[in-house]
Amino acid sequence: MAGPLPLGDPAPSDGRLPADLRIDPDAPFSAYLHVPFCRVRCGYCDFNTYTASELRGARQDAYADTLIQEIDLARGVLAERGALRPLSTVFFGGGTPTLLPAGDLGRMLGAVIGAFGIADGAEVTVEANPDTVTAEVAEELAAAGVTRMSIGMQSAVPHVLAALDRTHRPENVRTAVEAARVAGLAVSVDLIYGAPGESLEDWRSSLTTAIDLDPDHISAYALIIEDGTKLARQIRRGEVPAPDDDLQADMYELADALLGEAGFDWYEVSNWARRPSDLGGADQRSRHNMAYWRGTDWWGFGPGAHSHVAGLRWWNVKHPAAYAQRLAAGESPAAGTERPDAEAAQLERILLRSRMAEGMPLDAIAADARTRVAGLIADGLVEAVPALRGTLVLTLRGRLLADAVVRALTD
Repeated sequence: MAGPLPLGDPAPSDGRLPADLRIDPDAPFSAYLHVPFCRVRCGYCDFNTYTASELRGARQDAYADTLIQEIDLARGVLAERGALRPLSTVFFGGGTPTLLPAGDLGRMLGAVIGAFGIADGAEVTVEANPDTVTAEVAEELAAAGVTRMSIGMQSAVPHVLAALDRTHRPENVRTAVEAARVAGLAVSVDLIYGAPGESLEDWRSSLTTAIDLDPDHISAYALIIEDGTKLARQIRRGEVPAPDDDLQADMYELADALLGEAGFDWYEVSNWARRPSDLGGADQRSRHNMAYWRGTDWWGFGPGAHSHVAGLRWWNVKHPAAYAQRLAAGESPAAGTERPDAEAAQLERILLRSRMAEGMPLDAIAADARTRVAGLIADGLVEAVPALRGTLVLTLRGRLLADAVVRALTD
């Protein structure tokens, strides 16, 4: 299970938004639907997830109906403020959404679309464990309105999967990709690099295997050791080595090179999408994640889910049983709320926007910080030509040292 929830102000039990919150009725709006169930917990994971033995009275078979109650509450809250908007993106994350029957996911999707409407061409993504994807599941999801499947591959190398406590069968990744393709879904595969015992050649094997699957999108995340996880405890006891920063940098550079050669363009530090020119102009970037990085509005449904509307943030109670109890009592499941001040909002804006290939307008950076951009160019961290045109874009070296760039622009 994830660590403690953030500190914040108490959230109102009726879920109403502050009267002085100025909501832009034309701002894009997204929905995140959290499915907190997993068969086993991976040793590196600190997401808000629960195995069957940890549910303590919460019912997996009743989860869809419970989440739909929060959708109804959200519609009432936003309708009261005249802020109902069609959804630009919907994302089912977890946990393992595909542990639920496809029909349950379809009912939740139907409820959220029924509550808010959905924009033409909207992106609807479901995260999936490859062992849970069959042709029938993919077809049912597509029929319900899903447009994209994000498959948790992580690695193609058995000993690396074992180090991550991943239990899926590597060969089922291809089966899942093929099922999604036949159903007409766009496909993304997720990879993790830097696991204990993973060599550069292991990583090369995973990359080439992922490329050979011919997906539309590939995410590649450096393994981060989160406090409280099994892997953190193993490292602290000296049972496995901590990630090697230099090796992870080499792995990132290899990923960027191989993916670029295969026709993928980076658009965020950890994400690559097929070039639109190779797909008849289709844009395969994750529009849902781009909504987060651009700081637009979204409502997060489910236990532990976070929401953001017009600069206000709130988060739900973590445990599925507590979440269900709140909604059964006619109360909002929100546990806390906060409104970051201008300095915190600016830090987050730079942290997120600077990671994107589209870059960040220099005039969005404080005047004194803009004077440091020339030094960042000289250090090979920022592209010179876009900067001269008013946009900050990271170089490959800058992507490896993105945190240093953010510190330079915010200290």
